[in-house]
Amino acid sequence: MIVNPIKTRVLVPPQDDLLAVIRDALPRLEENSILAITSKVVSIWQGRCIPKEKFPDKDELVKKEADKYLSRDVVPQKWIMHTIKNNLFIPTAGIDESNANGYYVLWPKNPQDTARALYDWARETYKIKNIGIIITDSHTIPLRRGTLGISLAHFGFIPVKDYRKETDLFGRPFAMTLLDIADGLAAAAVVAMGEGKESTPLALIRDIPFVEFVETPPPETSDTSLEIPEKEDLYYPFLSSVPWEKGEGGV
Repeated sequence: MIVNPIKTRVLVPPQDDLLAVIRDALPRLEENSILAITSKVVSIWQGRCIPKEKFPDKDELVKKEADKYLSRDVVPQKWIMHTIKNNLFIPTAGIDESNANGYYVLWPKNPQDTARALYDWARETYKIKNIGIIITDSHTIPLRRGTLGISLAHFGFIPVKDYRKETDLFGRPFAMTLLDIADGLAAAAVVAMGEGKESTPLALIRDIPFVEFVETPPPETSDTSLEIPEKEDLYYPFLSSVPWEKGEGGV
């Protein structure tokens, strides 16, 4: 697998032309590649930017955008508000202030529909058949320092590989192992793109024979979907044991 970060000009909030930036930075795309795009530039393209002076208290904006939120008062040193949005456990409902030039940058609107639109645009623009799109963001995981990449949405490929009909090296059947391809690729892309002022909001992933490209997503089942209903998740005992409050869910 080869992951190449793609340098671009700076996309400027509150709105900028992402598609023109991609065309300038990537004169061509190869078949069977995946284009990872950081969610921030997708949001800037959509105009999902709010002047910071409109919400002097960022927590109020978080409450508006989150599906559920946890007060800072129960978080060590009150660093952040934990939230759940779009069935993802993510700090501050994904709202970002870095590289935002005085704006709060919200998550993209309808991330999955947006990934599909970017997929259709890339196929038409570059005259290719097999292409994948991943909209990435950064998040943290319990008991680990630092951030790593996650897929907010994807299109054009099967996001999981099911090992449950296979056996391990010693013939033992796998009982529950599914490989999360979409988030794994997102993590690799975010490492390459960086988190600072690299100005590389795109990454091109190539030589990925383990990825199955598709034009039409398979039906959503427990075998094909990344999402797990909260009450079926292995971590539900932890998720359900804290005093969540209902947010407004954004738009």
